[in-house]
Amino acid sequence: MRMKTAQILMECLLEQGVDTVFGYPGGTILNVYDEFELHGYKNKVRHILTAHEQGASHAADGYARSTGKVGVCFSTSGPGATNLTTGIATAYYDSSPVVFITCNVSENLIGKDSFQEVDITGISMPITKCNYLVRDPEALADVMREAFAIARSGRPGPVLIDIAKNVTAAEADYTPLPLEQHASQGRLGAMLRRASHDLKTPEPDAGDIQTLLDLIETARMPLVLVGGGVIRSKGAVPEFRRFVERLGAPVASTIMGGGALPGSHPLFTGMIGMHGSHASNYAVDQCDLLIAIGCRFSDRVATDPATFARGAKIVHIDIDRAEIDKNVRTDHHIIGDARRVLELLNERLPQHAYPTWKEWVFSHSEVPLKRDDILHPHEILETVQDVTDGDAIIVTDVGQHQMWCAQYYHFSRPGQFITSGGFGTMGFGLGAAMGAAVGNPGKVVVHCTGDGCFRMNCHELCTEEHYGIPVITVIFNNRTLGMVRQWQNLIYKKRFSQTDLDRGPDFIKLAEAYGIPGERAADQAQFEAAFRRAVACGTSYVIECAIDKDAMVHPMVSAGTPVTDFILD
Repeated sequence: MRMKTAQILMECLLEQGVDTVFGYPGGTILNVYDEFELHGYKNKVRHILTAHEQGASHAADGYARSTGKVGVCFSTSGPGATNLTTGIATAYYDSSPVVFITCNVSENLIGKDSFQEVDITGISMPITKCNYLVRDPEALADVMREAFAIARSGRPGPVLIDIAKNVTAAEADYTPLPLEQHASQGRLGAMLRRASHDLKTPEPDAGDIQTLLDLIETARMPLVLVGGGVIRSKGAVPEFRRFVERLGAPVASTIMGGGALPGSHPLFTGMIGMHGSHASNYAVDQCDLLIAIGCRFSDRVATDPATFARGAKIVHIDIDRAEIDKNVRTDHHIIGDARRVLELLNERLPQHAYPTWKEWVFSHSEVPLKRDDILHPHEILETVQDVTDGDAIIVTDVGQHQMWCAQYYHFSRPGQFITSGGFGTMGFGLGAAMGAAVGNPGKVVVHCTGDGCFRMNCHELCTEEHYGIPVITVIFNNRTLGMVRQWQNLIYKKRFSQTDLDRGPDFIKLAEAYGIPGERAADQAQFEAAFRRAVACGTSYVIECAIDKDAMVHPMVSAGTPVTDFILD
C-alpha cells in the first residue's frame, strides 16, 4: 500500500512491538510527530515528552536496560541531535540497545550550513553500532527493520537513523511484515546479513570449550569474574548460576555484572577493582585460573594490567572478538554468546568444591561498618533493601553514591542495577530511572544520586510529575563533588580545588516547585520513616540525605597500581 513515509516509520515501530518513545520535537521531525495526531498513533505508542533531549536519551536507555527490549528516542536536527550524543555514548559503552531516530534538514539543504543542520551520522559514528542517513523514501522501512535487528543482535548497542525532512513528507510503498519474518524476507534478509558481522553469533568452538574444562580440572584456586555481558545475554543468568554452583569457586563482579549472582550468595566476593572488596582483589591476585565472562577488563577493574591475575591462567569468554587481549593478555579465549558457552560448559562440567581456597578468600573480610548518630551511606542502602525486600530497581548517577550502591545493595536479578559503568555519565540517573519506571510498572524504582549529579538533569522532575512516573530520588548530599574530593584528599594532599558545592538550590523547595513532595533526613531513623512514606505514596518523591562531607568509598586502589595496593582500607 502507498502511504506517507512518516506513517511508514510509525508502522515499523509497531512491527517491532514498540510501546513507548521518549523524545522532543522540532522543525525537521514535525512530519513524524504529526502522525501521532493525524492517524492516531498516540493511542498505540506512548510518547514521553522530556525536558531535554539528553533526558530522553537516558530514559530510552534505562527502559532498554530494565526491560531487555529495544529503547526508542526521537529528536530533531542540529542541537536537538547533538544533545543526544552523551546518551548515545552512554548506551554504547554499556552495550544497551537503543534506536535513536533524528530528522535532518531537507536534501537540498544538506551540506550548506543550513539552519539547525548537523552531520549527526558523522558525529555519532564512533559511538554507534551502525547509523544511517535516509535519502530514499522507499528504503525507510527496511532501514528501520535492519536498525532494530542490529541494535538487539550480538553484542547489543545503539543505532542511529537520520532522515532528511523531505523524505518524511514523501510517499512510498509499504507492506506490513511481521517481526518473525524479517530475517527471511528477500531484500531485507540480504541487508540484514550484510549489515553487521555479529548478527549471526558464532557457535562456540568445541575444542575451546574442552580446553577450558581441562584447565578447570587442573586448577586449585579458580576465580570467576562476571561482567555485563552475562546481564545483556538473554537467558545467560540461569546458565551462569548453574555454572557457578557446579564449579563451586568464588565469584567476583564488575560493576556492570551486578545481579548476575545474588549479592547474598555464599560464593559472591563482591565487586572487583579500584573500589573492589578485599576478598575479590586478593582472590584475583592469588588465583591460578581466572575465568572472565562478558567483561572488558577496563582500567577500573584491571588497575594495573601487567600485574592483574599475575599468577593465573586467564580465560576470557566474550561475544566480541575485539575485546580479546585488548586490555589484558589472555591464555585462552572462547568467542560466543555467554548463554551458549555456559550451556556447553554445564553439559560436561563435574561438581567441584575448593574448600581450602574459599576459606582463604573469604577470610579477607571488610572493616566493620560504622553505627552512630549521623547518617552513613551504607545505612541508606540497607534501609532501601529492607523496606523493599531487596526488590527495588536501583538507578544511579556516577560517583561515590554509585560505588556505595554497588557495594551495599544486594542485587538479585538482571536489570535491577542500572548505572553508567563505561562512560561514567553524571546526570544519567534521573532520565534512566524514568525509563525503568515506565518499563516496569508496579516496581519500586529508586534513583540514587549525589548533589552534584542531581543538579545536571534535575529539570526532568517536571517529566516525572506530569506523567505520574513514580521514581523515588535519594540525594546523597555531602555538599561537594564527593569522588573528586576523595581523590584530592588522598592523592592531591587535600588541595580541594573547585569541588565544594556551597550553593543552591534547596532541593526540597525545588521538588515542591515541580509539584513533588520532598523530605530531609539527618539520621537513619529519619531516612527510614521518609522512605517508607515515599514507597507508600506511590508517586515521585525526593529525599535529601545529609552525609559527611569527607565520607569515602572504602576500599580504594590508586589508578595504575596493583589491585592489592590499597591506599584506603
